[in-house]
Amino acid sequence: MPRTIKHFDLHQVEGAELRVVSDVESGVFAVLEAEDEVVRRYAARELWRHDWVDLFILQDLQVLAEQLAGAGGLPPGGTQALDRRPVVNAFDLRDLSGCHVFVNHKVMVEEGYWGDPAAVRALLAHEHAHPLSENPTVAASRALRVRSSQAPAAEAQPALNGRPSLERLAAALAEKLCCYGPREVFANDLAIAAGCGDDLFHLDELVVAAAARGVLGRYALVDLLEADVAQGKRPRQAAGQALLLGDLRSCLDLAMEIAPFYRAGRADQAARLEAMLFEQVFPRLESPVEGTYQTVRDLYVDLGADLTGAALVTWAGRVLDPLLAALRERGLELDLSFNLSEKEEGTHA
Repeated sequence: MPRTIKHFDLHQVEGAELRVVSDVESGVFAVLEAEDEVVRRYAARELWRHDWVDLFILQDLQVLAEQLAGAGGLPPGGTQALDRRPVVNAFDLRDLSGCHVFVNHKVMVEEGYWGDPAAVRALLAHEHAHPLSENPTVAASRALRVRSSQAPAAEAQPALNGRPSLERLAAALAEKLCCYGPREVFANDLAIAAGCGDDLFHLDELVVAAAARGVLGRYALVDLLEADVAQGKRPRQAAGQALLLGDLRSCLDLAMEIAPFYRAGRADQAARLEAMLFEQVFPRLESPVEGTYQTVRDLYVDLGADLTGAALVTWAGRVLDPLLAALRERGLELDLSFNLSEKEEGTHA
């Protein structure tokens, strides 16, 4: 069904042309105010590089998913993951004169971000940081690939139904932490440097609070696995392996959100976020999760901006080691590693 454009605007902010298109009925001007403020903060610190920005405020990101799928530029998790992202910046590494920012109204409302100016600024600042925070390590991450004896990480299935699926799920987690994690860390670094650190902290408080609420849903998975064991559908050891991997997948990526606060000298804010994790999340998860998180967080904190491809492979192996060790303790031996391929070109999100 064709969409009706409810809002179109064109104006200048800090020398950049901002073109706005929306099919959302109300609340658009608050997003425009947030975008304007973010651009001005970047420009005030001489971090702004674009001549134009296309800002799309849409009911959902179905159109963007179709475009990126055709260009081969989908983020980890493919179309399904893209549809759950509140804001996306689609940009071309070959031409950083501008970018296309997409705001997902449906997800913004569901997550409680719509109508929250600080959260909106944080999301926009983070997405704008992606093309502006390119460095040798980020470039190397675009060539980093997970090697697995099973299907590629991109083919991971959501069901926890046996060892092959567990290996694919573990590969997908390794890909997220190591291939995409550095990009998230440096984008958060730049958003903080652009003067949006307090906004980012506010957003991460919401994210960690959501993780604390979400861990309550873990009991349904425990019941499902116990039922499988009772019915003879899976060995008890396999159920324990699936539960641990699910716990690791639920919170390890929070390390890439919290580490930038340590990197920026904002240890007090990082500690406040982690206090929520240590008190409300980790006690409800399998025991190896907390230590694995701390190791991954420290590797993000120490991540340099000038890693060559080989050095990044070594770093990624150090991130992968505690993940594999935790699963190995539960009897799950996985054949995962990293190598380098051609760097990605073209449009990214």
